[in-house]
Amino acid sequence: MKFIHTADWHLGKLVHGVYMTEEQSEILKQFVDVVEEEKPDAVVIAGDLYDRSVPPTDAVDLLNEVLFKINIELKTPIIAISGNHDSAERLSFGSSWYKQSQFYLTGKLENHHQPVRINGVNFYLAPYAEPGTVRQLLKNDSIHSHQEAMKGLISKIEESINPNEPNVFVGHAFVLGGATSESERTLSVGASGCVHADLFAPFSYTALGHLHSPEAIRHDTIKYSGSLMKYSFSEAKHTKSISIVEMNEDGSFVHRTRSLKPKRDMRELEGYLDELLDPSFFEKEKLDDFLKITLLDEGSLLDPINKLRQIYPNVLHLDKKIELTDLKKKHTLATAQREKKTDMELFQQFYEEMTTSEFTEAKKTVMTDVIDKALRESVQK
Repeated sequence: MKFIHTADWHLGKLVHGVYMTEEQSEILKQFVDVVEEEKPDAVVIAGDLYDRSVPPTDAVDLLNEVLFKINIELKTPIIAISGNHDSAERLSFGSSWYKQSQFYLTGKLENHHQPVRINGVNFYLAPYAEPGTVRQLLKNDSIHSHQEAMKGLISKIEESINPNEPNVFVGHAFVLGGATSESERTLSVGASGCVHADLFAPFSYTALGHLHSPEAIRHDTIKYSGSLMKYSFSEAKHTKSISIVEMNEDGSFVHRTRSLKPKRDMRELEGYLDELLDPSFFEKEKLDDFLKITLLDEGSLLDPINKLRQIYPNVLHLDKKIELTDLKKKHTLATAQREKKTDMELFQQFYEEMTTSEFTEAKKTVMTDVIDKALRESVQK
């Protein structure tokens, strides 16, 4: 049995003031082409179909179009759950009759734990839910964290699961130790939003959404598909992909990935302003990509972002290296103060933070005299 595992489409996403709908439409056309080529027995979408609970109309239309092509035109079963960005109630609309075309969409967490069975594989669907929702659903007052909630849900599933058949868990969660990016919404403060990998031991394969990198966790049976696209510059070095899973009757499987190519990539560039505006440099670049540019120039510059946008129209963020260095030094100074540095050490941190110059031994000698004199005068008073 073959299925495609994907997640975190985030349709309607706004990145640095730019809607990604055009790029999402392009990447989803490629996704549909992959479905047509691979001919899977099912497509699994592990949450965050939308980026917000009330998505823009264009995003709703795009999702409707894509799911219709996959489910109706290509006659491919779809298994989907809501994520923490979705509105469980809105996604649940129509789910009772969607099943007639083998579109199994679970928005709200349900009290029954019967799997969706396709070609001998049992898919257990667990849409994202807050611990309080699970506590009420299971009537278990001891549930206060995502770990306890997930443990409670899986314990219920284990009451009727057949361990001699291939079982797939479809969920939206933050597995402890997973690598995050800036575009993921925090589930809870501290570690209370995390779940432990060992909870998923009863399943042959765990198809997860939430973390945006397919390399977010390295585990034999627990997999994140990652997002279809890059949604922050912290993801600039990610290789986005979808997972193709071919599962055997004994629950063993072969896992591979296929990459999708965005219309415009999200990249970071660094250099001096004159260098970046030089044709010998930019003629080698894909100019319409979404860019974060870090300038190495010192001193003030006259309207650098508009100069850059004449060449690179999709500059979304501009930094100066010297300003980032100053910010880092300010943070270092604050840390030093918390660590109760000596007066001389504090002044050295302050001097370097203000001037970005080296605090030499000669300067240190001068300041030693100044500090000693100030201390003596303080004592005499």
